[in-house]
Amino acid sequence: MKKKARRSQETHTNSVQEECECSDDDPAMFGEKVTLEEHKLSVHYFCLLTSCGVYQRGEEDEGIFGFLVEDIKQEARRSARLTCFGCKKKGACVGCNVRSCRKMVHFPCGRKQMFVSQFTGLFPSYCPDHSPSQSLCTGLDISLPRSCSICLDSIDPVLSYSILKCPFCHTSWFHRDCVQRQAHSAGLFFFRCTLCNNKENFQEEMLRMGIYIPERDASWELEANAYAELLEVYERCDALTCLCNNGCTHSAKSGWFEVIRCRLCGSRGTHRKCSGLKVDTKDWACTDCTQATDGKVHSSISCKRYKLTCQYLIEDAGFVLNCHSLSLRPSLPERSGLPEELLQSLVPRLHPPSVQVEVIGDQALSAGLDLVRRADFDPTQTLSVRLVVKTKEYFLKLLMQQIQECVVFEGPDGSKNLALDSEALREDLYFDVGCLLALSLAHGGPPVGFFSRALYQCLFNYPANRPLNVTHMTPDTHFTHQVTRITEAESLEELKEVMAVSWEYLELAGCNRPISSLKEREALVEDLVSFTIITRMQLPLQRFREGLQTLGVFDQVQLFPSVFCGVFCEAGNHLTAQKIGQLFTISFSEQEEKLTRETPVVTFWRHFLLECEVGRSSISLQDLLHFATGSAKLPAVSAVSSPSISFLHPLTDEGLFPQSEPESKHLLLPVTSSYQAFKSSMEQAISHHGLLK
Repeated sequence: MKKKARRSQETHTNSVQEECECSDDDPAMFGEKVTLEEHKLSVHYFCLLTSCGVYQRGEEDEGIFGFLVEDIKQEARRSARLTCFGCKKKGACVGCNVRSCRKMVHFPCGRKQMFVSQFTGLFPSYCPDHSPSQSLCTGLDISLPRSCSICLDSIDPVLSYSILKCPFCHTSWFHRDCVQRQAHSAGLFFFRCTLCNNKENFQEEMLRMGIYIPERDASWELEANAYAELLEVYERCDALTCLCNNGCTHSAKSGWFEVIRCRLCGSRGTHRKCSGLKVDTKDWACTDCTQATDGKVHSSISCKRYKLTCQYLIEDAGFVLNCHSLSLRPSLPERSGLPEELLQSLVPRLHPPSVQVEVIGDQALSAGLDLVRRADFDPTQTLSVRLVVKTKEYFLKLLMQQIQECVVFEGPDGSKNLALDSEALREDLYFDVGCLLALSLAHGGPPVGFFSRALYQCLFNYPANRPLNVTHMTPDTHFTHQVTRITEAESLEELKEVMAVSWEYLELAGCNRPISSLKEREALVEDLVSFTIITRMQLPLQRFREGLQTLGVFDQVQLFPSVFCGVFCEAGNHLTAQKIGQLFTISFSEQEEKLTRETPVVTFWRHFLLECEVGRSSISLQDLLHFATGSAKLPAVSAVSSPSISFLHPLTDEGLFPQSEPESKHLLLPVTSSYQAFKSSMEQAISHHGLLK
């Protein structure tokens, strides 16, 4: 910042003092205070800049910031006879820039007397009678309580010398001293409004109102080794009981006693052995991070420092198609980290009215596309399906089957890749299909089950950074045959012949380059596979991901890709007694007498599930699940209203059978005095139900 000489008619004959009478050493308010003992000279930088009769005639390294010592002394002699308007002492060096005004002050006294000094151009100063002012925006409501946007103390929204506002957003008010200290700390490159983040207009206005903005980087950027701690990694086991003989600070390069850091916050760690992890486990999250993200991952420590941060990352995720905030979703039950439970956290609190889905015949996919393409489509509404003698679960199952066979996928059953289809791109079918898959998973539909591992890796980067090869390409396609022929070439001559035949494909992939040896074939094949599966599929993959963002499904899967891999890539959903037991919520009676009779029935129920699983009953778990819910498969996510169990209390045990309400997924268990009576009753009712299907 260079102070140039003023025009002669604007020059006042006053200067700085040889000994600055203000002893304050506050660089933010008065500039740096410099003392030259050999010249018996002490002066503030702002005093030099605002003094009327001294200018920077030297280089930056000469004198004091370019002000020559002889010039400073000459100005001190000239101003020795000028009286300060504030303290009434001699040595006033700052004068009002209005020619008819004769008020003179010391710079520190000028701040007390509400002088405004502009640190730009000719560095003029103005007394309170002639100083610039700000104006209020029309329609601005100043009746609301205000606070300083920097120190956050309460503030009266009345513009004055000590109260300033942002000219851009008109909602940011602050004390003059606060904004001056912020400018001193942030410097020219980081100084901006704390609310609207405006920089150019804000800096221009603050310069006009007398705020000094140093032409340097922010103070925090200038500190030596300011970011050295960012290069440090956490290497300490925080398990409640550390099993390592070398102590909790020991970290091996691999194996049981390598410290694995929390993948969400990185500020806590554990040895694999100490937390019961597998020897090849690389993904692990601490307790509070998994709770904050509504995910259950094996852990043994806490990291409260990052709990709110992780929760914000999940709850502030962006949604497609007007989705409600994830902050409305229920928390996960305190159980294991199963895909069903992780998806359950995404189910919003559905609100009436339900959205009607009209299905003509078995055209579930067409009905689903009509649904998501409606202008008023809201994914948080419950699904009401109009399908003759069928349920919503049947519709979602049929929808998943028809999605697998639509034009956006190619490949064998159970291992589908995305297909490139120009008509599907034009109709944005990739987005719609992704949206339908997310809706199906979140509203209780079956697992996807037909993704290839390559497609799952392209969507969610799991396994992370693993190169694709020719086996990941869709079989029996033109591109796959060409890459296979290149891979199987046994000599350099044969390789060149195959490349010559496939020159159009190589040219399209940017791989039509000369090959001098078979060693270069591996890189060529890798480039061709990457082009075929990833590069040319960028737009379909992007739109498909954006469709999967509906209700936050994509974000949840990306957070726990290893957990959800089976949901997307493994056909079927194996039923177990444990899964069915966890699926149902048991509602006991409030009367103590009934509660006493119901408690043993819960034990009968769990034992009956185990016998069905191991084949000691005449019915299967599929039969039992179909009897209770109307579906023979577990949904990918428990239904919005999870299946429940209550009890039937008869006058006698004879002739009592279980009852089911598939629409509401409610099962009523008979209260019997013995397990044999309970088992017989359950088998007869469910077998009879199976005959009527």
